[in-house]
Amino acid sequence: MLNPQPEKTFIRNKAAQVFALLFVTEYLTKWPKFFFDILSVVDLNPRGVDLYLRILMAIDSELVDRDVVHTSEEARRNTLIKDTMREQCIPNLVESWYQILQNYQYTNSEVTCQCLEVVGAYVSWIDLSLIANDRFINMLLGHMSIEVLREEACDCLFEIVNKGMDPVDKMKLVESLCQVLQSAGFFSIDQEEDVDFLARFSKLVNGMGQSLIVSWTKLIKNGDIKNAQEALQAIETKVALMLQLLIHEDDDISSNIIGFCYDYLHILKQLTVLSDRQKANVETIMLAVMKKLTYDEEYNFENEGEDEAMFVEYRKQLKLLLDRLAQVSPELLLASVRRVFSSTLQNWQTTRFMEVEVAIRLLYMLAEALPVSHGAHFSGDVSKASALQDMMRTLVTSGVSSYQHTSVTLEFFETVVRYEKFFTVEPQHIPCVLMAFLDHRGLRHSSAKVRSRTAYLFSRFVKSLNKQMNPFIEDILNRIQDLLELSPPENGYQSLLSSDDQLFIYETAGVLIVNSEYPAERKQALMRNLLTPLMEKFKILLEKLMLAQDEERQASLADCLNHAVGFASRTSKAFSNKQTVKQCGCSEVYLDCLQTFLPALSCPLQKDILRSGVRTFLHRMIICLEEEVLPFIPSASEHMLKDCEAKDLQEFIPLINQITAKFKIQVSPFLQQMFMPLLHAIFEVLLRPAEENDQSAALEKQMLRRSYFAFLQTVTGSGMSEVIANQGAENVERVLVTVIQGAVEYPDPIAQKTCFIILSKLVELWGGKDGPVGFADFVYKHIVPACFLAPLKQTFDLADAQTVLALSECAVTLKTIHLKRGPECVQYLQQEYLPSLQVAPEIIQEFCQALQQPDAKVFKNYLKVFFQRAKP
Repeated sequence: MLNPQPEKTFIRNKAAQVFALLFVTEYLTKWPKFFFDILSVVDLNPRGVDLYLRILMAIDSELVDRDVVHTSEEARRNTLIKDTMREQCIPNLVESWYQILQNYQYTNSEVTCQCLEVVGAYVSWIDLSLIANDRFINMLLGHMSIEVLREEACDCLFEIVNKGMDPVDKMKLVESLCQVLQSAGFFSIDQEEDVDFLARFSKLVNGMGQSLIVSWTKLIKNGDIKNAQEALQAIETKVALMLQLLIHEDDDISSNIIGFCYDYLHILKQLTVLSDRQKANVETIMLAVMKKLTYDEEYNFENEGEDEAMFVEYRKQLKLLLDRLAQVSPELLLASVRRVFSSTLQNWQTTRFMEVEVAIRLLYMLAEALPVSHGAHFSGDVSKASALQDMMRTLVTSGVSSYQHTSVTLEFFETVVRYEKFFTVEPQHIPCVLMAFLDHRGLRHSSAKVRSRTAYLFSRFVKSLNKQMNPFIEDILNRIQDLLELSPPENGYQSLLSSDDQLFIYETAGVLIVNSEYPAERKQALMRNLLTPLMEKFKILLEKLMLAQDEERQASLADCLNHAVGFASRTSKAFSNKQTVKQCGCSEVYLDCLQTFLPALSCPLQKDILRSGVRTFLHRMIICLEEEVLPFIPSASEHMLKDCEAKDLQEFIPLINQITAKFKIQVSPFLQQMFMPLLHAIFEVLLRPAEENDQSAALEKQMLRRSYFAFLQTVTGSGMSEVIANQGAENVERVLVTVIQGAVEYPDPIAQKTCFIILSKLVELWGGKDGPVGFADFVYKHIVPACFLAPLKQTFDLADAQTVLALSECAVTLKTIHLKRGPECVQYLQQEYLPSLQVAPEIIQEFCQALQQPDAKVFKNYLKVFFQRAKP
């Protein structure tokens, strides 16, 4: 306070944070006079007041910051502090704020604004009558007329209005505020040029409107019809102002009032009859939404930045408003959209792009605003169906798809796909829409953004209309031929589509062939035409990769090889249970692909990317070719297990799991053979030393451990436990010990759950009298202790949902042991194991009784209580 120069702002903020932390720690116990002491030092010195207000803001953020997740202990402490403050010092603090505002309102706008911010922050948790009274409200309303204070005053009034209170009192407060604001000329917003202030004012009007609606809702619920009527009247008188703000050219001002608008429509939806005034309001809102959806001239479509992102968000808000309008008056919405759409598309050649785009956009939005099941917009309600049908007919025959603006082009394709059912009603329009997709308007457009989105939409269009596609299949396949080109890195040719976009084109080609009405031989020939160029390119590129010296060139060749495999993989998505690969005569083509792609696994260069692609292809082929794929698996696995890292194994194990779960006993010989090599590879990676603080290495190992246990779970769960049993006694024991370690030693509830599932399965299979030699001993020496040691660990957090699931599987394991070993298990727990844990005799008795209950759920619930009590 005495420094000749004021401290820098960040120093003042840090000091305020230190004071706030000190306050939170000491206020309840050692420093109850915290505020009085600070106020006595500060008095009315402006620098002192500045720090005092900063401390108050820092305290508020410590106690009630909505963005911070507090522990339950912190939450309890914060509640106690606020209660104590309300009792001991809040009235004095409020008085200090009033004095500060009165002293500085004309001389120091910075301090005054800070004080208004403090009032706004504290109002949410202190007694409102301390602030919502004549002297405070009149002062705040006075600040609304002072240019440097009015934005903060607006926010402060908003917080006051937002505070929960009795509905009739809230209505009176809002109405008195409105009267003063209106008589002071604030409702004449067309006179106001300051958009920053108007944005805050719009937020305040929104708060007042929503508060009145909350009051109306409560009063209706309480059956207070008289006051509810008054509230509705009060709401109606604010609608004209709301509409002015909604239609304002500044989107922030408009956006801030949307909540009130939305809630007002919700009220109208509940009224049985609308007055003429209310109908007019609905229509005005509708026109406002249609106008505000329109892009402005400045929108940068090629390089969308922050402003564009904000407009996209604002459009989403408007869409919600449109959906709500549809609930209030679907006929009016449909008629309004139809009017705008028809008049715009009649003259689209001479209309500005943003108006054409919004006309099509409105038609697109109707699909969600007027929902139907399974997109059946063109059946049912005749007037609605014929209106939509008319608009769609106009869209596809008007020639608007040739409009020279990307936003219009994209909206055209989005809408055509959204209403694909139209083409089952009027299939004569399919050829012209297909041409739009395939020529310079779609897949060959000058904009990469349009080409990319069209590739995806084209695949959806073809898939949804596959029955209608038959006459056009060969023509389409010919026309997309050049788009299927795999562009190798060296030809310098910039392909029209990215490799991600090409995936959609390959999928589309596959769908066309598979769903065609051609005989199997023709399908096979077409599929071969599609995939042979990929196989040929793949062989050439793989040879080039083997010889490539430069690492950059190696990477780009490997990328290209990976794309080839990905494209072939994607064509197989067309097959289903009905249209299997066999029925289409395509097995041979995909087996050829497999033989072409598998040699990439033995390539010593760029292993990661090549293995990843081939692995994905194998996953697909297991589904498509079923047992025909099995002969390829052993050598593929052998290559994939060479020189592998944690990530390689983690991605390889799901492939083995898929094969095991699908083919079960058929792959038993293969699993027997590769079981230990796979485990050796896993153990070798897990045992590699890593830096103590290397988080990513630790995470990789954790994920690999999970994958390993998932593999054992698949083997045991697919009835293949013999695969483990036949690995020799030493190996079997090693595997079992790793499962026990997984259950007990690693604080990873997901892995622990899997380990208990494996253990209970093995007990079920081997735990009886005729189980493998020595397994019963293992049950008592290791499995039973694991069921207690794991939950007793401090890291086993019973408040965590995943841990509770692990405990549940632990309970299943104990129940299974009891089931297989009978009274012997109870005797062991009663006489040996539980006494060794120093469990009291009456608790042991209780535990054994719960274990013997026939209902497993009873025991699961008991076990949780047992460990909650047992933990220190």
